[in-house]
Amino acid sequence: MCNSTARKVTFFYEQTKKRFSDMVQVIPIDQPDVAPFSMPDRFRKEVVYFMTPLDGEGAPSLAKDEYWIRSEDAKQWLDDGVFTLVSPLDAHSVAEIELTEEQEAWLEWMVNNEISTIRIAK
Repeated sequence: MCNSTARKVTFFYEQTKKRFSDMVQVIPIDQPDVAPFSMPDRFRKEVVYFMTPLDGEGAPSLAKDEYWIRSEDAKQWLDDGVFTLVSPLDAHSVAEIELTEEQEAWLEWMVNNEISTIRIAK
């Protein structure tokens, strides 16, 4: 194998290794028999867009890195293909954000397995 091919293979290997090491596991708390779902590490920051506020009726008590997502909301986001984001600076500024393929797959996993409470782990 020539040096340039060896460098390309090494680069590909390192990128693949990095990509898989930058994943988190979404663990279903309320459906412990369901296997965890892998998401990119950035999902730790994105999950807050989907979580249901804990001051509502029926809200469970949660530990650190645990989130509650109402199943009705998850179904609606899947149907619409978007979620709504409200500006923290102006409550009247609302944007509809298109779901990424990863977010859509995660929501399908949530809905299909009737999951509403999750934990994010490395």
